Amino acid sequence: MHLDAVRTFVAAADAGRFQEAAAELAITQQAVSKRIAALERDLNVRLFTRTARGARLTADGQAFLPHARELLRVAERADASVRPGRRALRVDVVNRRIAAAVLLQDFYRVYPQIDLDVVTLAGDVDTAAAAVGAGTVDATFHAVPGPEHRLPDGIGAAHVLDEPHELLVGPRHPLADAAAVTPAELAGHRIRMPGLSAGTEWGAYYDELAAVFGLTIDVVGPIFGNEALLAEIAASADVATLVGAGSWYMWPDAYDLRRVPVRDPAPVYPMSLLWRLDNPHPALGRLRSYLQGRRTRPDGEVWTPTWVRRPGATPGRSLPR
Repeated sequence: MHLDAVRTFVAAADAGRFQEAAAELAITQQAVSKRIAALERDLNVRLFTRTARGARLTADGQAFLPHARELLRVAERADASVRPGRRALRVDVVNRRIAAAVLLQDFYRVYPQIDLDVVTLAGDVDTAAAAVGAGTVDATFHAVPGPEHRLPDGIGAAHVLDEPHELLVGPRHPLADAAAVTPAELAGHRIRMPGLSAGTEWGAYYDELAAVFGLTIDVVGPIFGNEALLAEIAASADVATLVGAGSWYMWPDAYDLRRVPVRDPAPVYPMSLLWRLDNPHPALGRLRSYLQGRRTRPDGEVWTPTWVRRPGATPGRSLPR
């Protein structure tokens, strides 16, 4: 059955006259009659009895009316689910603990009227860019490789975040009371990062970071989750991990974990927002403007890997502010 015929039936039932239904729908009375007749043929019942006073619902018409209303409500919800500006803006934050997720929550605090659908997609920047291109998500946060690594046609990328690192240690660790540490001072210390994915942009980042500064990054062993890693760090005098300065982690007070800034130079993980250039969702532009307005750089010298696309900076070197 056609939705226009169902809509016409509901209008005629509410008005009680085909003429008034025609005026409401901005069509002719003859068009109303044709639509009702077509619907009756589809259903193989009579929906109205024509009287001198107008059109009266038959028993079948009365039975069909609530279902007709529900059909129209479902159609309206289906339309709203895909219409730009009416459906939620779907954003991939990769991981709900990292700075990108925190930034998106800050955005929502400023614009609570914007409906967000926050998701975490598995995969690297190429997988995420493909999801953006396919319309699975409206935007995603990732580190984007340099010009030699081509993004799909129609995908925009804007550098929105420079996240410095902190060393997360337990109270018995030799660096627990340090006000800050340099990357060189981390050499010789065991940095646990189980589950660090090879072949991803973050795997490449830590590979180069370890090679440049002589770090020992331990990725061996099963993945029991962040809570298990935090408990291991709290109980150990030699295990630590690296976390983003803007990332969110919570642990029991008894752990007494310390977040120690890494500086001189500060290793910085640069993230970009990726989106489809022809995406008309009005909230996407609002999000991009917000992120650009929030973008800052850490104080002092920073380090970024050689492969990253980072406008305005020379990657792979210590850079002055």
